Amino acid sequence: MTARTKLLDPEVGKAMAALSAAAKKGLGDPGLAELVQIRASQLNHCAFCLDMHLELARKHGVAEKQVELLNAWEEAEDLYSERERAALALTEAVTVLTEGFVPDEVYERAARHFDDAELAHLIGLITVINGWNRLMVSRRVPPGGHAW
Repeated sequence: MTARTKLLDPEVGKAMAALSAAAKKGLGDPGLAELVQIRASQLNHCAFCLDMHLELARKHGVAEKQVELLNAWEEAEDLYSERERAALALTEAVTVLTEGFVPDEVYERAARHFDDAELAHLIGLITVINGWNRLMVSRRVPPGGHAW
């Protein structure tokens, strides 16, 4: 471990872990939570988070084909439910804020599949995985070594 990978303050790590747990709990579907976290981690090129969430997705019973083709989820639409596709579209819109905001049609699509509380937790989950991705990528934390 280099000095660069040691730069996460323990209090920040605990707070991030608590936020992650709260967001996941309110979403209710651990498989969907993992798909969302994998997709954001793919977009952010975070090898550490990809490694961890790929393993968790398998533990939560996410279909292998869904995991394998997640990077092309729009083209492999038969593998994903409408709810999953709405969550993945929202994940991409929140993660890649190229226009400076989440388009109304993407938000409204998600709102058709998630009630207000679930949608709030989904946005929280997307936000926190983006935070984790940035913490790990900026510190160049390599894949592996995560502890359960």
